[in-house]
Amino acid sequence: MSRGVVASTLFLGGGLVYAALTTQASESVSFKRDITPLLKVRCAVCHLIGEEPGNMALHPAAAYKTLVGVKSVESPLLRVKPGAADESYMIRKLEGTHIEAGGKGVRMPMDGDPLTDAQIHMIRAWINAGAPDN
Repeated sequence: MSRGVVASTLFLGGGLVYAALTTQASESVSFKRDITPLLKVRCAVCHLIGEEPGNMALHPAAAYKTLVGVKSVESPLLRVKPGAADESYMIRKLEGTHIEAGGKGVRMPMDGDPLTDAQIHMIRAWINAGAPDN
């Protein structure tokens, strides 16, 4: 076997492994089990009834319908665009890139430390998996 074939096989194999891991990670994120508790602890304190800035109620009973497929009041983007984390204003606000997307205000959460990279990655995975209400 030539070196070119081995390198191609390894690259292809590595790509397939990566794709399988990415799919598995996306499928394993649950809105109710993983996202809702995070929103409850880090976001619902300020976004409880939907009359606060941003007009979002992020307590467990209201969070999904307040986020998914709903246009942001600060930006032309949807808060969560299923299947498109990079086009979701929620991700922009959490990463601090919201101004570039036509948004305003400060990075969220406003009080306290930003979410960890792992927490943002989890939200991204959920959105990229279609933002299921699971």
